[in-house]
Amino acid sequence: MNSVGSTYSRDQAIVLGGLAGLCLLAWLYLFYLARMMGQMPAGMAMTEPQMMSWSGTDLLFCFIMWAVMMVGMMIPSAAPMIMIFSQTYRKQFGQGQPYVPTSLFVLGYLAVWTAFSLVATAAQWGLHTTALLSPTLLKSTSPMLGGVILIAAGLFQWTDLKQRCLQHCRSPLNFLLNEWRDGRLGALSMGLRHGLFCLGCCWALMGLLFVTGVMNLLWVALIGIFVLVEKLVLFQRWVSGSAGALLVSWGLWQLLAH
Repeated sequence: MNSVGSTYSRDQAIVLGGLAGLCLLAWLYLFYLARMMGQMPAGMAMTEPQMMSWSGTDLLFCFIMWAVMMVGMMIPSAAPMIMIFSQTYRKQFGQGQPYVPTSLFVLGYLAVWTAFSLVATAAQWGLHTTALLSPTLLKSTSPMLGGVILIAAGLFQWTDLKQRCLQHCRSPLNFLLNEWRDGRLGALSMGLRHGLFCLGCCWALMGLLFVTGVMNLLWVALIGIFVLVEKLVLFQRWVSGSAGALLVSWGLWQLLAH
């Protein structure tokens, strides 16, 4: 029994360490990127993005930025589900280590957010092209657009879709009971499924980055912390509703003040 318990503890420590390392690498890259952007000569930063259209390389780096950002923001909130998946897999299949199926679960989860990063990249390119995004601050230059984004994100907090997806994210055991698939392909499929629920829960919050600044790491961290809190606290409807009210109020203030 002690041997089995120590095996579980070791497995959990390895999985948790892997998730922490992945998240740390993502944040180190974001800090590096933010520092490099801050060191860009002021004249170049202010004029070059406006004068030049994006190249394929620009699009690629923008996509990488979003993809890495999603890793740093979403892995912490997905960690409880991933840890329980790893433990459940070990209990069901005592032979062998759960690292490969757990890795596939994480891969499926991140694949969903990588697909979202493509959409976010396209949105950023579109806002840049229409001069609705500041080339230096990477935030909306239009109070009307910013207000609409804030109000839309706030209203989404009150929708049934938000609450259904949030409930799946908050109930790892129920998710595993209802969505369990055997084998490695099953683990990948479950990761994709969980990623879709998580995307359905959080996609509107990511739009706030176009208001606060795509590379404003304080807001990146705050949104990531809110996503984590929203999934862990008992009174999630109160938390979601209160956040929705604040966002709607902020959006209305932005519209009326300008």
